Amino acid sequence: MVRAIRAFFDSLGYVELFTPTLTRAPAPEPYIDPFGVEGGLYLITSPELNIKRIMAETGLRKVYQIGPVFRRGERGRVHNPEFLMLEWYTIGTTYMDLMEQCEALFDYVSGELEISFGRGPYGEKVSLSPPFLRLSVKEAFKRFCDRHPDPFESFDPVVFDRAMVDAIEPALSRHDAPVFLYDWPRERASLSKLKEGELCVAERVELYGGGLELGNGFTELTDPLEQAKRFQGMMRERLAMGKEELPWPQDFLDSLKDLPPCAGMAFGIDRFLMLLTGAREIADVLTYPVERA
Repeated sequence: MVRAIRAFFDSLGYVELFTPTLTRAPAPEPYIDPFGVEGGLYLITSPELNIKRIMAETGLRKVYQIGPVFRRGERGRVHNPEFLMLEWYTIGTTYMDLMEQCEALFDYVSGELEISFGRGPYGEKVSLSPPFLRLSVKEAFKRFCDRHPDPFESFDPVVFDRAMVDAIEPALSRHDAPVFLYDWPRERASLSKLKEGELCVAERVELYGGGLELGNGFTELTDPLEQAKRFQGMMRERLAMGKEELPWPQDFLDSLKDLPPCAGMAFGIDRFLMLLTGAREIADVLTYPVERA
């Protein structure tokens, strides 16, 4: 599977990167916690900041990376503190292009492996052939959460997260093909650009398949001042939750001014393998899950 993923990106002229696994300053996301190690360093929760820095500093236009990432406190049926992440970034593209790239990736890999259908957690077939369903967050709320307020008119983080977990994600898992959920509320923008003319909407897309969240992508925010404001808000949220204050990622922010418009996707390789094999737990596709490491 990994050979097929590499062959797909290599055939399109992407450059494979190998960025550090240790960092001085991870992105201060409130719901993702890094492992701290000796010397005030952290294991990366994502290679995103390093990849964007390299693109800004070198002018590379099409890059990808496959490697381990680490997130503290993530254990469960579909979570492990260490997992394998694929990330790719392309200059001159948007989150709409990411959807087409994901479809092409699925088509190529499933063809190389001679697999037409994946399996959901209860053995149900999931077609791997494009096109996949595309559904905006607003449409998903109208279709599956008629009792909840429109998150673009009145955003409540608790209500939004509960609706996602209790209604929308279960509904998407019942679909017999992967689903793109796009156009997220600006309060869930993270590192994504806001939509021109609709500043309440973030150009973000998530890919679901077989009951699994497989990928998370953005039209990348390249404004260092706006990104600094976002990071400040994230840091305040972390502190309000009683979490540690993380070092400020100034090197990354300094590089953003040289990053051209682009889009990038983070894609969980272990979960993709779960979909391809019908595994019910991520432990079933790992060499040694954390309990046996």
